[in-house]
Amino acid sequence: MIYKLFKFIKDEIINIKRKDPAIKSNLEVFLYPSFKVMIRYRIAHYLYNKKHYFLARYISEKAKRKTGIEIHPGAKIGKGLFIDHGMGVVIGETAIIGDNVTIYQGVTLGGTGKEQGKRHPTVENNVMISTGAKILGSFTVGENSKIGAGSVVLKEVPKNSTVVGIPGKVVKKDNKKIESEALDQTLPDPINEEINLIKKEIIEIKTRQKNC
Repeated sequence: MIYKLFKFIKDEIINIKRKDPAIKSNLEVFLYPSFKVMIRYRIAHYLYNKKHYFLARYISEKAKRKTGIEIHPGAKIGKGLFIDHGMGVVIGETAIIGDNVTIYQGVTLGGTGKEQGKRHPTVENNVMISTGAKILGSFTVGENSKIGAGSVVLKEVPKNSTVVGIPGKVVKKDNKKIESEALDQTLPDPINEEINLIKKEIIEIKTRQKNC
């Protein structure tokens, strides 16, 4: 375990310096919330797998208070996870994260409260999840995909896709834009509806004035 931890520290320094150009030295990495929380997560996850659940949760809760990043010790995380800034990130117990994933602040990998067993998403390799995105449920986000800022994703995401919106919708796949469905073009616009209503009322007022 000690050898693995030292190797992880070395790999994490390389990973963070490669992905964040603002870091100028190895020492700065030790101040980085992503570094702090991932070291503690690895220890907590090891204890969790050994069924030392209380100790595992104790370590993860202390890490949450120090960094603002909440990672359940039961989550399975691959190599090279990069959590940029990180405040408000939540990763649930049954979440699975592949290699070389990037997560920005305010992201949630959570559940819907309606599922049992595997309740949280699986995020495959090389996925980027932008600020404030919420991925809720036990489906898979395919490799090399991007989730737009503030998106709420509630269903499977194919690999090599870009998802935006609430609820999340695939707008690009394999570097090709996906045209909006006809239904989306006919959705009501509440602002335009309100403007049209005001115009209608003005016309009715003018008509009444002419008739007086």
